[in-house]
Amino acid sequence: MNNSFFKHFRYGENINPVRDWLIMLTFSVIVLAGIIVWNIWAFDTVAKGGVIGTTATSTPAVFSQSSLNTINAIFANRAAEKAKYETGTYRFADPSQ
Repeated sequence: MNNSFFKHFRYGENINPVRDWLIMLTFSVIVLAGIIVWNIWAFDTVAKGGVIGTTATSTPAVFSQSSLNTINAIFANRAAEKAKYETGTYRFADPSQ
């Protein structure tokens, strides 16, 4: 009986599609089971408030003041340019007319 079971898994001169399908399906079922177990574990860990991976030892700063000042300066320059178009300092000539 033991010999007949392993007979399906031996390579021979002939192609054995039963053996190949059994190997492929077995591997697929093992991989699918692993994926399902991983997802259940990950969901359970996160649902209980846990963290997957390493936890951060220190919290980085939310923003830096110099970056915020740079952004404010960019928007101030854009507002000044917009005002120049609106007050007539810059003239726009439409080339299509």
